[in-house]
Amino acid sequence: MVITEILARNARMYGDEIALVEREPAARKRSEMTWRQFHILSNQTANALRSQGVEKGDRVVQLMMNCIEWLPVYFGILRAGAIAVPLNFRFQSADISRCVRVSGARTLIFGEEFIERVGESKAEMDQWVKTYVYVGSLSRCPSYCVYYKDFIQEAAGDAPNVSLNLWDGAGIYFTSGTTGKPKGVYLTHRNLESACYVENRHHNQTHTDNFLCIPPLYHAGAKMHWFGNLIVGARAVILKGIRPEMILRVISEEQVTIVWLLVPWVHDILVAIENQTLDLCDYHLDQWRLMHIGAQPVPPSLVQKWRHYFPNHAYDTNYGLTEATGPGCVHLGLENFHKVGSIGIPGFDWECRIVNEDGADVADGEPGELLVKGPGVMTGYYKNPDKTEAVLKDGWLHTGDIARKDGDGFNWLIDRKKDVIITGGENIFPVEVESFLMTHEDIFDAGVIGVPDTRLGEVVAAVIAAKPGKRLVEEEIARFCEALPKYKRPRRFFFDDVPRNPTGKIEKPRLRDKYSK
Repeated sequence: MVITEILARNARMYGDEIALVEREPAARKRSEMTWRQFHILSNQTANALRSQGVEKGDRVVQLMMNCIEWLPVYFGILRAGAIAVPLNFRFQSADISRCVRVSGARTLIFGEEFIERVGESKAEMDQWVKTYVYVGSLSRCPSYCVYYKDFIQEAAGDAPNVSLNLWDGAGIYFTSGTTGKPKGVYLTHRNLESACYVENRHHNQTHTDNFLCIPPLYHAGAKMHWFGNLIVGARAVILKGIRPEMILRVISEEQVTIVWLLVPWVHDILVAIENQTLDLCDYHLDQWRLMHIGAQPVPPSLVQKWRHYFPNHAYDTNYGLTEATGPGCVHLGLENFHKVGSIGIPGFDWECRIVNEDGADVADGEPGELLVKGPGVMTGYYKNPDKTEAVLKDGWLHTGDIARKDGDGFNWLIDRKKDVIITGGENIFPVEVESFLMTHEDIFDAGVIGVPDTRLGEVVAAVIAAKPGKRLVEEEIARFCEALPKYKRPRRFFFDDVPRNPTGKIEKPRLRDKYSK
């Protein structure tokens, strides 16, 4: 069933029940939307797009911060038969223009946070874009745009007469661009449908669950985790804000049951508890049943510390990538806490392999490239057959991640293939060193890269951020690292913030640009 039909079914079955809540604690703002309102607003968006000439298969760019309108706009694009192109909110004007050009989008829907960036590239984008739709405060609406509320005002709330099937195109998701120019991952309605079943099968959502969404909705991870709620008509809360007290207050007040957090936010909450700036007794958290972390390697020490404060939480971690329609192709599993640190086993309806450079399966315990195969694998990179051919072979997606499988069949992520440090002929995987550093009680965050060395080719360098109120010195950290094998020990230390993208991944190119000179 295409996801627009899942929304229509929810509107029929749960019409007056709350589907979405937006919370912005800093502005003391709360708004909500029922399933029927969600469905009607999506249909109005679809009919308005159709009235502007958008036809089945056309591409529509969506550039918006998380808000209660985000999902109705997205579903409206799909209901019109168009292909949604959600963009990273960190993209600058040149990236936005390039994504418009590659996708050939004739319509751009954007929020007020992007007025300047869109304006800077408008002259170039006018070659393709015919309609600019603005979502935000009326007073800031640019003259060249149609205001979203005016855009949909006269549109019918019934679904347009557009036939959709599972093999139709649904989305072009441009990768974050942290390793080069963003590539457009082309997904079908079948890919999106599969994400609903995978997420629900893994986390057992029921109609009474409530999912807290904090990560950006443009990213496959946040949206596809919410899909587990969508398929059973369960509500979700969109939180605008990441401060620990905001997160716990909204979980408490909205009676949230499932939370997906990124590693930095988990750190922040734990530090606040340790520093006694948060008192868990101030919140009603008994209903919170599941906490899962994803989008980047998760230090086992972090999860163990979490369980110290939240011993009754079920825990899961999910491995995924945009090319596999987000998270879930590999997952730990709620019952496998004894394997914390592993990314887990193949997800529901997925297979995986670990292979060497020749494509042959490696023995258990040996490192190799992780390959995955399943219903979420992308069609390919949009208008990029060479890049597609490089990663899709016989239905297997080559992830570019290095992993090993233990004797129990659990996969352990070691690192990105391109991030491996080679020092004196030895391969060093930065994630291993980062996970070790994170066991230091005063380290808040750590990123590890290779820096040039005339004798060894590369040596390990660590960029380290201290916890608030703590002071770190190189000699102390160097002594701490003596527990590592000698060749893995960092030879250089930098005390600085560790840059991460909106989904929590360490931006290694930025670290290399700054420190690998």
